[in-house]
Amino acid sequence: MPQATPDSPAGAAFAAVDLGASSGRVVLGTVAGEGLTLEEVHRFPNRPVRIPGAGGTLHWDVLGLYRGVLDGLCAAGTRAGRLASVGIDTWAVDFGVLDADGALLGNPVHYRDARTDGMEAEVAAALPAQELYAHTGLQHLPFNTVYQLCAARRSAQWPAARQLLLIPDLLSYWLTGTRGTEVTNASTTQLIDPRTRDWSRPVADALGIDVSLFPPLRHPGDPAGELLPGTVSATERHGPVPVTAVGSHDTASAVVGVPAAGDGFAYIATGTWSLVGMELDTPVLTEESRRANFTNELGVDGTVRYLRNVMGLWLLQECLREWEADGSRQHLPQLLGRAAKVPMLRSVVDAGDPRFLAPGGMVGRIAEACRRTGQPVPRDPAETTRCVLDSLALAHSAAVADAQRLSRREVRTVHIVGGGVHNELLCQLTADACGLPVVAGPAEAAAYGNILVQARAAGALHGDLATLRTVLGQALPLRQYEPAGDQTPWEGAAARVRGSSSTA
Repeated sequence: MPQATPDSPAGAAFAAVDLGASSGRVVLGTVAGEGLTLEEVHRFPNRPVRIPGAGGTLHWDVLGLYRGVLDGLCAAGTRAGRLASVGIDTWAVDFGVLDADGALLGNPVHYRDARTDGMEAEVAAALPAQELYAHTGLQHLPFNTVYQLCAARRSAQWPAARQLLLIPDLLSYWLTGTRGTEVTNASTTQLIDPRTRDWSRPVADALGIDVSLFPPLRHPGDPAGELLPGTVSATERHGPVPVTAVGSHDTASAVVGVPAAGDGFAYIATGTWSLVGMELDTPVLTEESRRANFTNELGVDGTVRYLRNVMGLWLLQECLREWEADGSRQHLPQLLGRAAKVPMLRSVVDAGDPRFLAPGGMVGRIAEACRRTGQPVPRDPAETTRCVLDSLALAHSAAVADAQRLSRREVRTVHIVGGGVHNELLCQLTADACGLPVVAGPAEAAAYGNILVQARAAGALHGDLATLRTVLGQALPLRQYEPAGDQTPWEGAAARVRGSSSTA
């Protein structure tokens, strides 16, 4: 792959701000010819904060995150000399509220907070679930932005609200002074019509939500302002630094960063969540799709991310935190080695069960789910881990199968990207459960997708998504897992999960 320093005429340097639910990072990407290299220049924790009183609201520490972004961009500017652009992607659905002066009215509330309890019934009374899905195509999740908005407008802050900014748009506003709403993330609000790629006025009117509170929509590749003078001093000696709208929902960027050759692929963007689906040209808005809890989120270049949210590695992350807190900290590579020796499919749970959504007590909740369904209760961390990974592989397989059936498109290869590519056991179990080859990599898919969109907007790369993915496929070391063994045990375990879900 061609190499160049960011200062050289052959190379252009781009900074990707990539924030996840547990950590954030700033990645420096250098494009030289048709080659792309990445370097993580700064990583920082994302630690939510629960505030006592008023029910103990769980907030994002968005000011701490912004400080991490500034430090990371300073490091990127120092390292690169000149940045061609900055792009921001984060998790979805959450937002900040601004007053008439453009000041933030309190730290944004975390989607795992309980403030949306009861809001589903309120929304359904105004707009039945079937009608809501027909307009927006978004899967039912109890923390979708529409439910958060219904809860937020009951707060004492709401009368002062003059504008709403989704998290990546809020950070972009602080960096540039320019406000906008990037469309891939806006599509997770359950207020966007995926056919028109614009606000759904029927939904907004039925729910009494004023979409003019959101600034104008912008699309991946659009300019989003320039870094304000003094914001990041290390970037200023070479002139203004533009900020470029990317797929600001991290999954939208991650799907751009799937190094697939042609079509016929499914993707699993792994991390705290597993986002399992396919890339389509048009949404699937059927009642069957709604009942299968599939979502039609918008992607880059007019695409649709047709996918299902699966609880993901959150299950294992919470168990690891719990074991560390009680003094039995587990070394993950060794734990996965022990889990690989546990008999397969001994106990499985429904990885989509909302009872696993809240933080805390995950080991006990998994044990209780096994007990409730008459399965062996995991006796130690290795058995709990194997239960989690078998259950995730089953959920991945079910989502891939349903995506094919509902979209009437065939999948020949499954691509796993994100943090889960390092979990070899999960990758192999997913191949076994799906009965399809799995290609793992890159772990940094969101950062790659972020930088690819910036580079194309700046003219450093050219072509459609397939062309951009070819750049990745030629540059990255990827690992392929072939399905092994008989599918019958997996089919039996899937039936157990379906049975436990129907009786829960």
